[in-house]
This record gives sequence, structure tokens and C-alpha cells, in this order.
Amino acid sequence: MTHQLDRATGADGVDVEVISAIVVDEAFRIHKGLGPGLLESVYEVVLSRALERRGLRVVRQKPVSFHYDGLHFDDAFRVDLLVNDVLVVELKSVETLAPAHAKQTLTYLRLLKIPLGLLINFGAAMFREGVKRIVNNHTAIASSRLRINQNREL
Repeated sequence: MTHQLDRATGADGVDVEVISAIVVDEAFRIHKGLGPGLLESVYEVVLSRALERRGLRVVRQKPVSFHYDGLHFDDAFRVDLLVNDVLVVELKSVETLAPAHAKQTLTYLRLLKIPLGLLINFGAAMFREGVKRIVNNHTAIASSRLRINQNREL
């Protein structure tokens, strides 16, 4: 998998912003239908299937290896969902997101050299409180309320 920080479209030419909008739409529908509080794994399966029905390619629990300072780390972490090779979706089912959750997602984006990620907490009472957009050198317009940029101190 080769990624560039400035690449904002998948191999199929679908823009990451379009993909992101589809993911948020489906996650909202699932949150509304199932409600908060189920296990993260349940939301992962349901969201993955919903995205595939919308024509997106989804890899669940994608193991990621990386090199750093001459060291190789096999399967150092797993991404909950990798959508069309350009969007990381990290799922939680907790009462409140912690700052570490956004930092973790941003680290995944940096190591994968992917421009955009979504952190979605299905445990939030209100969906809008549980969705955050995380960017990694991605310049497309988005609501500043949802944006966490790597250039900003977390």
C-alpha cells in the first residue's frame, strides 16, 4: 500500500471527502437505529457492511507494520476500518472520548501517510458529540469544529 500525504482520492478516483461523508451518513444512521452502548465490535461489523453496500472497499482490523529509526515493528497496531485505502475510521463505544483517542488516530494517519481519518464514538448519547474529523496535511474544507490537525498541539 503506497500513500502520499497529498493524495486525497482512492485508486478508484473517489475523493476522500466523498468517502468521509458516506461514512458519517452511515454511522449516523446506525447510531440512530441501534443507539449507543453496544460493543465496539458490533458497530464495526454493521458499519463495515453498510459501507460495502454503498460500494466502498473496507478492510476491518487492518494490521499495520512500520519502520522507525532502523527498527521494524510487525503488526504494531490495527486500524479498525480502512476505507478505499484513503480513510482511517477508528471506532469507540465509550461514554466520552479522551484526548488520547484523537492522538492515537492522528498517529495512525501519520504512520500510514493517509490524509484523513474519522474517530467515531458510538457510546455518545448524541451522535454529533461522538464524531471527530482528524486530518494529516489535508487541506480540503471542513467544519473547524470537527478538525484536529497535526500542526496543532493536541
